[in-house]
Amino acid sequence: QVQLVESGGGLVQAGGSLRLSCAVSGGTFSSYAMGWFRQAPGKEREFVAGLRWSGGNTNYAVSVKGRFTISRENGKNTFYLQMNSLKPEDTAVYYCAADPTSSLYYTAAPAHATYWGQGTQVTVSS
Repeated sequence: QVQLVESGGGLVQAGGSLRLSCAVSGGTFSSYAMGWFRQAPGKEREFVAGLRWSGGNTNYAVSVKGRFTISRENGKNTFYLQMNSLKPEDTAVYYCAADPTSSLYYTAAPAHATYWGQGTQVTVSS
């Protein structure tokens, strides 16, 4: 059974940095796509960043490109979201997600995520 466990959220001032981690277990992930999504109060869940585990290809939402970096650590079956130059509008609950088919990487759609982490709150104060 695939499980995703997130860590690393918190409160930070605008302009600061945070790193989120997502530890993945219960499977073999070479064919998977992984991703980060976020959901602010009253808004729909939105794509933030995606990663193909095999090859390490990445993609980003326009709103975070150049500020956020998604990466993986093969030996630990963990992937990360490094968030720099944070803005108040980045405030949301952040979720990691996994898709065995890699469709998630191409569509960036929450509907294509098969597995989800529990979510972690990121709050950016102005």
